[in-house]
Amino acid sequence: MTVPTPWPEEISRDLVAAGLDPGHVAEVAERTLAEDLSWGPDVTSEATLPAAATGTADVVARRQGCLAGVPVAAAVLHSQARRDGADLRVTTVRADGDRVGPGDLVLSATGPLRTLLTGERSMLNILCQLSGVATATAAWADALAGTPTRVRDTRKTVPGLRVLQKYAVRCGGGVNHRMGLGDAALIKDNHIAAAGSVAAAFESVRRHAPQVAIEVECDTLDQVAQAIEVGADLLLLDNMDPDTVRAAVGLARPAKVRTEASGGLTLADAAAYGATGVDFISVGALTHSATVLDLGFDLRVSEK
Repeated sequence: MTVPTPWPEEISRDLVAAGLDPGHVAEVAERTLAEDLSWGPDVTSEATLPAAATGTADVVARRQGCLAGVPVAAAVLHSQARRDGADLRVTTVRADGDRVGPGDLVLSATGPLRTLLTGERSMLNILCQLSGVATATAAWADALAGTPTRVRDTRKTVPGLRVLQKYAVRCGGGVNHRMGLGDAALIKDNHIAAAGSVAAAFESVRRHAPQVAIEVECDTLDQVAQAIEVGADLLLLDNMDPDTVRAAVGLARPAKVRTEASGGLTLADAAAYGATGVDFISVGALTHSATVLDLGFDLRVSEK
């Protein structure tokens, strides 16, 4: 079922420009709001706020970070306004990818106070989460600056938020790995064990899905050589130290095979791995363990 997009056309344009599907964002917004209201309406706001009371709420950064999901936040608030049959005006001040510091205004929303406060937590949950992913990614991008290496994500994402989390990675200066199981192949150790060898696993995937790029996980330089020989597009260098990664890159580069280091890496390791010339560093923590960016929702009640 297609979920309507109850917001001004400019929000849809912003989402499309960011590479997001407005229909998908509408589904996420509706699902998030529905979850918060599954146990009944916002009893606190209904009890304390007159139905006609209006005001403005400002989303303000409490800490330094990188933004992601600003148009999504606006979409969530408009979705709550549709539920309430209310008029709402959202003005975005900062854009996705912007670096912010404490006190920086991100967006303002004006309308019924009940609508603003009912939608507050759902909106902030998404915006803070996505901005946390962008902030974590930006830290890696900064640490890799001056090297040829880019940081990218994994499929270790929050269920239901993969598309948005991977978008947040792009906002932070990272690049995306495969979106799911079907848009690229990743032959891992279990596949190799089941097939009997790197070559057997690779040939099985190539016959089954000739249209997809194939990445092969390698634990040793011997596996690196085997994967290059069979024609892998990308090598996942798993749990290798920088010296071994450098040697793997030396084998792969003449064959024009890209390389990716992975496995328990930390920010402190970034410069050392970037110096190896590896194409990518994949970091699951960007999405599965990112600390949310602290953003506040400060209400200004209209004068009577």
